[in-house]
Amino acid sequence: MTSRMKKMVMAMTLALAMPLGHISAAGGPAELNADTVEYDMSTGLAVATGDVLLKQGTTKVTGAKAMYNSKTQEGSVEGNVIAVRDTMRLTCSRIVTDGQGQIRAAGSVRGTDGDKSFAGEQVDYYPNQNKYIKIPTGGTLSNADGTFSADYMEGWLDDEHYVGRGNVHIESPARQMEAGGDHADYVGKEQGRVVLTGNAWAVKENNTMKSNKLTLYLDPEGRANVK
Repeated sequence: MTSRMKKMVMAMTLALAMPLGHISAAGGPAELNADTVEYDMSTGLAVATGDVLLKQGTTKVTGAKAMYNSKTQEGSVEGNVIAVRDTMRLTCSRIVTDGQGQIRAAGSVRGTDGDKSFAGEQVDYYPNQNKYIKIPTGGTLSNADGTFSADYMEGWLDDEHYVGRGNVHIESPARQMEAGGDHADYVGKEQGRVVLTGNAWAVKENNTMKSNKLTLYLDPEGRANVK
């Protein structure tokens, strides 16, 4: 393999190994394994096919096919994708990165990070922005407290701050609570709260409440107070 090809393969590996977080030279040696690797020097497009394995440090991505453009820094991995980095694990049909820190996962997306998990047909993920995720076509977010679903969702995993719109449903067995509405703003850390607006409702210990706006304050003891 020529020196230029080695540099290209390294660049491809570094870019495509980014779905679960920022990768830098400090992450250690990068490795790309595949049945075949093709590189077009005129377009900058590299294609790896067949049992693709991308590794660097604690990051590992596997799939059937990987593509990377050294000129645009855009890349993708597709075909039963499994991506792992530290506590994060992501599975989907396809991952695309724009080279600027945005990751788009599509096709039966499932992700876990510690006690948090998310699912949807499409998930946009920004690992360097407090693990910001967007689920534009509907999905679920779950943690030890319960499950939050809606037609549109976004949130910051590190902050435990989630927003949902359309057919919002929150279920928390730990707090013996179920709630819903048109819109929800959930904050789980410290003095947690859920603000529900538009056809808002909540059931707590067999007591039902309905209003245009409900605010549920969640204390550390697993109770929910309503305002």
